[in-house]
Amino acid sequence: MDAIPGVDLEQLSAVDALDLAILIEDEARERYETMAQQVGGRYSGDAADMFKGMAGNEARHAQELRERRQRLFGDTPARVTRDMIYEVEAPGMDAPRVFMSARQAMEVALASEQKARAFFVEALAVVTDHEVRSLFTELREEEEAHEQFVRARLARLPPGPDLEEDEADEAGSDPGN
Repeated sequence: MDAIPGVDLEQLSAVDALDLAILIEDEARERYETMAQQVGGRYSGDAADMFKGMAGNEARHAQELRERRQRLFGDTPARVTRDMIYEVEAPGMDAPRVFMSARQAMEVALASEQKARAFFVEALAVVTDHEVRSLFTELREEEEAHEQFVRARLARLPPGPDLEEDEADEAGSDPGN
């Protein structure tokens, strides 16, 4: 399995697995924060607010994992580094658009949660260490719960985009040209 190039999932220790999970959450948080800035805030409850909310969720989850790591392993140095992962859970860089709706933002979030769950499902197929399997099973279940949370948010949002594509093009065009 080459889910994360440079990381041999079969050889992960429990501390490595926690470090990997923390990095995945941190990357997703940073990406959501960037996306919130890219789409800009236009009104309360817009796409930027959705991305900020998701960033907050990822930050809370990362903090919980950090506290757990500290409790279990203290100051054991990390062997898994940020440059070893890329978009395990984080939304793709091409996802945000200036005039995207809250619904469209949450659809991006749903795809990211599904991607994270799929990663843990794939990882569980090769991980043999009992502690790592237990952690990855827990994380897979959390990603399933996150999917349900995002689906519930989606159900409460109005259908469709804020602007149709041609309206967004007009809104973004320079009338002086």
